[in-house]
Amino acid sequence: MKHLLTIAGSDSSGGAGIQADLKAFSACGTYGMSVIAALTAQNTQGVTAILDVPPEFVVAQLKAVFDDIRVDGVKVGMLSQPAVLEAVASFLETHRVPHLVVDPVMVSKSGHALLQPEAVSLLIRRLLPLADLVTPNIPEAEALTGLTIRTQEEMEAAGRHLLASGVKAVLVKGGHRSDGATDVLVTARGTTLFAAERLDARHTHGTGCSLSSACAALWARSGDLEAAIRDAKAYVTEGIRHGLAVGQGIGPIHHFYGLYKAAGLGE
Repeated sequence: MKHLLTIAGSDSSGGAGIQADLKAFSACGTYGMSVIAALTAQNTQGVTAILDVPPEFVVAQLKAVFDDIRVDGVKVGMLSQPAVLEAVASFLETHRVPHLVVDPVMVSKSGHALLQPEAVSLLIRRLLPLADLVTPNIPEAEALTGLTIRTQEEMEAAGRHLLASGVKAVLVKGGHRSDGATDVLVTARGTTLFAAERLDARHTHGTGCSLSSACAALWARSGDLEAAIRDAKAYVTEGIRHGLAVGQGIGPIHHFYGLYKAAGLGE
């Protein structure tokens, strides 16, 4: 079994962040581990508070995992403050792993800033050059590149721009476009499109976290990036289709829908 590590923030409502990552790892047939970089007071209606974990304790968590357990892939999510981002980047520079996926989480679905503005340039300079895959949505890609993105061609241009930072592959997610849900993968070899149906769904909390985690897990299992992205999109699409009406706001996707269905359990 492959061992996957998430380095991200905790979501107290269980729908996104570390909790979503661990669910996606498990649903995709891998063993999940976690390093908590921040705590959020959060529910389906929004984020009310963030408490950053001290950088030295983030590193202590990383050392504890790496000193004992083989790490077959890493997903990096919310790293809100520059000191934590620097600590994580420095550690990963000296502990290189296969299948390093960076999800540049900047804003929660409810609109709460999750990445301090001064950390954006540090993310580009320190973390992206270490990444095998980065998975920005359109607003994140615009923030990282300074480009305006409205069309598929502009998504491709943003991907090429980010390749110049040193990242090996860029998946620009198209969910914010009104004319489809096509994601664009850009690598040095060219561009690949991943189309999916657009669902009229309310409960989509944790979609981005889950997609990047599923990509990391499935890539570690198969070694085939394009197949991993295709299968991860299919997995998340089903999770959205059967999203859970938890709480009074935007509920989470159903990470274990396939397992529940196979077991004959209700949603």
